[in-house]
Amino acid sequence: MSGERWLLYALGGGLGHLTRAVALGRAARRRGHTIDVVTNSPFAPALPLEAELGEGHVHRLGAELDKQAVRDAIERLLDSVRPEVLVVDTFPRGLGGELAPLLPGLEARKVLVHRDLHPDYVERFGLARFVEAFDRLIVPGEPAPFAHHPLAVSTPPWLVLDAGELLDVSSARRRLGVPEAGEAAPVVAVVACGRPEEVLEYTGLAETLQRGLGPRAFVRLLAPGAPPRLWPALAVMRGIDVLVGAGGYNTVQEARATGTPLVAIARPRLYDRQAPRLQDSERMASLDEALERVSRLLPSGTRHERPAPAYVNGAHAAVRLIEETPPRSGPRQ
Repeated sequence: MSGERWLLYALGGGLGHLTRAVALGRAARRRGHTIDVVTNSPFAPALPLEAELGEGHVHRLGAELDKQAVRDAIERLLDSVRPEVLVVDTFPRGLGGELAPLLPGLEARKVLVHRDLHPDYVERFGLARFVEAFDRLIVPGEPAPFAHHPLAVSTPPWLVLDAGELLDVSSARRRLGVPEAGEAAPVVAVVACGRPEEVLEYTGLAETLQRGLGPRAFVRLLAPGAPPRLWPALAVMRGIDVLVGAGGYNTVQEARATGTPLVAIARPRLYDRQAPRLQDSERMASLDEALERVSRLLPSGTRHERPAPAYVNGAHAAVRLIEETPPRSGPRQ
């Protein structure tokens, strides 16, 4: 099909919404579509998003904007971009409700990226009603409240990179700053994102782990905008022997897709539920457990290389589903 203009709405804290949008956007660009992304992630200014989505197609809103300012910005953006497809990540009424009055009159095909949400949030805001404004619901590889809706279709999890785009083990370890003389030592990577105080916690944890593990392992902090400035972290996952972080969508799916042992704490969120996403073997009750859990997972002696990943990236299936989605006729609720 001929290329269309897609606007991907990825508002929300942290990196989850934005990373899924980039995953979808990269896959859609390969199919000839023009992709715009709007985000208010506090991490967005430090990321080279234009390299993936094109100059002039990334719209960064200030994380400090209030609801009215966000609505005004979104309304102006819809008017200037005039997308043929609007893809909304997670929030069918918008992060602060700003999309609710705009969707019924929007001529673009409307797609909701529908993933797990806290039941209290679903009930409090009556999300079942707002879901009806969309032409398609795409469920990206995890249970979701409206996964059985007639317009819902599930795909495998979305990854920002395909398996063939990952760096090989040696290249990944070099990017992680592992010296050649330490080739046999495993790498422990600590993912630091989320709320500012959580980033500080994980920064401290990386230092604690390096002191506790000593020469047994190299510990690396993966934080957006911080040295060694690795984004997306998935690119170097083959060089990581143990991953430490939270139970966010991307951390969990990237670890599982690459077979990387994960040690994670379920962080409290207003909308997301991290605890159900984590398996018992991945979950720890507090960061105080991290050193003991990581020590048990580290290989003894020479590190063991895992098989090369061969996962299916659900972002490509999602693009095809969006292309095939017709607009619904008749009035919207």
